[in-house]
Amino acid sequence: MAVQTVAGTADTTAAPTPNVDLGPAAALSCRECGERFELGPLFACASCFGPLEVAYELPTGAPEELRKRIEAGPDNIWRYAPLLPVPADVAEKPNLNPGFTKLVKADNLARELGVTGGLYVKDDSGNPTHSFKDRVVAIAVEAARAFGFTTLSCSSTGNLAGAVGAAAARAGLRSCVFIPHDLEQGKVVMAAVYGGELVGIEGNYDDVNRFCSELIGDPLGEGWGFVNVNLRPYYGEGSKTLAYEICEQLGWRLPDQIVIPIASGSQLTKIDKGFQELIKLGLVEDRPYKIFGAQAEGCSPVSAAFKAGHDVVRPQKPNTIAKSLAIGNPADGPYVLDIARRTGGAVEDVTDEQVVDAIKLLARTEGIFGETAGGVTVGVTKKLVEAGVIDPTLTTVVLNTGDGLKTLDAVSATSQATATIKPSLDAFRAAGLASA
Repeated sequence: MAVQTVAGTADTTAAPTPNVDLGPAAALSCRECGERFELGPLFACASCFGPLEVAYELPTGAPEELRKRIEAGPDNIWRYAPLLPVPADVAEKPNLNPGFTKLVKADNLARELGVTGGLYVKDDSGNPTHSFKDRVVAIAVEAARAFGFTTLSCSSTGNLAGAVGAAAARAGLRSCVFIPHDLEQGKVVMAAVYGGELVGIEGNYDDVNRFCSELIGDPLGEGWGFVNVNLRPYYGEGSKTLAYEICEQLGWRLPDQIVIPIASGSQLTKIDKGFQELIKLGLVEDRPYKIFGAQAEGCSPVSAAFKAGHDVVRPQKPNTIAKSLAIGNPADGPYVLDIARRTGGAVEDVTDEQVVDAIKLLARTEGIFGETAGGVTVGVTKKLVEAGVIDPTLTTVVLNTGDGLKTLDAVSATSQATATIKPSLDAFRAAGLASA
């Protein structure tokens, strides 16, 4: 079969590692120098220490036939298996089958924001553990199986810990995940309930991630697959499925504008990669689109670099209620800057107060209770529309990446019972609610 290779900007191919079945995945490619490596649990280039990503041999031929093949697939991310580093029989294996979440046409929110060109919310709270992390973990599990790992692990700000615990339980793997010690209690419970080990680390996410990197190089970590470290090239590919789904749900067309939350920045860079792959495969028309990154002011290193015109992201110490985005030294920060500038987008931030207001705005207008990351994207969308940076006449997609039930503390103080009354009609009338 004729093939084409897609990996960043490189176009050369490399043979797959023997006995490793990851479907169309052909090699690992350095995003900086382009050097190729056999498929394996690698995450940094041996020559320049740049990050590695998956290079593919993707199908060529009539786009219409590939569209039909995708549309005939299961209602989850495995419909895109021909474009992912997974075996062809992945849908038959025990997994959580995430993806193909709702793309909500948000007309009520659009009216509030003054958007006339069509506003959509990609609501990933509908995934099995109620966040987009189920997508990336599902791909990492297949890599873990291929490389013979017996323990699944991660460093996490909360959502990923729960996704790893659930996916490992379903796949029959052991899990041991690491989190900052002061996470929201809802996320702690959700990560612990699946029966794996949950370890709190005294410090912030960057401290946790540093510890995990040390553990990988120690005999204690032998046989461990860290989804966002030594399996990171495969894990990151799961975010591409957001791009695939959005385009398919829009009738196989690119959105004009999309607003994406930034933690490590990987989600944003992989959504752009997904758009580019769909263009190269002829599945969508090649036309301009703008990508906007969203951060909370209390952890906004990429936004600060964008506004200052810098190419280097200066780390920050996180201090925000948006803990799922509280990564002060984002690995993909420089690539986010490149994409925002290349597409004509921007990176912006909002205060914690604006995050809370945006969570409540989304809930009030569309019935979607998003977690703090969703408040960040909606808040940044509102801010950029008001500033004239986002064009209100164009089709715009906003990501909500998790369920608000995980971050109740953010809105609990301002979301209480309207009134408490005795069980009588007179009391109801006295409360002034009868004609409200």
